[in-house]
Amino acid sequence: QVQLVASGGGLVQAGGSLRLSCAAAGYTFTDDAIGWFRQVPGKEREIVAVITWGQEFKYYPDSAEGRFTISTDTAKNLVYLQMDNMKPEDTAVYACNIVSGYGDHWWGRGPWGQGTQVTVSA
Repeated sequence: QVQLVASGGGLVQAGGSLRLSCAAAGYTFTDDAIGWFRQVPGKEREIVAVITWGQEFKYYPDSAEGRFTISTDTAKNLVYLQMDNMKPEDTAVYACNIVSGYGDHWWGRGPWGQGTQVTVSA
């Protein structure tokens, strides 16, 4: 099983932007699908974006559509999540994982890392 490591979180004002990075130590992405999730205490983990490594397929739920952009960097073996026009309700711990799924239903296949905290102030 592959554990992915998310980084790049921080504090940002509403309307601002952040870019998160997802790395896989000791593993090279090939034909994987990778997803970004977020979770707040007391709530279930929520998918915010999915991409296939070759970028043939991307998925965003309504909450992220038009504001978040997922991408891959094959040279650096990284997956990015660009978040623009951020809102206070985007505040959460963000994590990435290799995923399986369909439609609106996606789940992580590997162990979950600590994630990276994103806080959006009003």
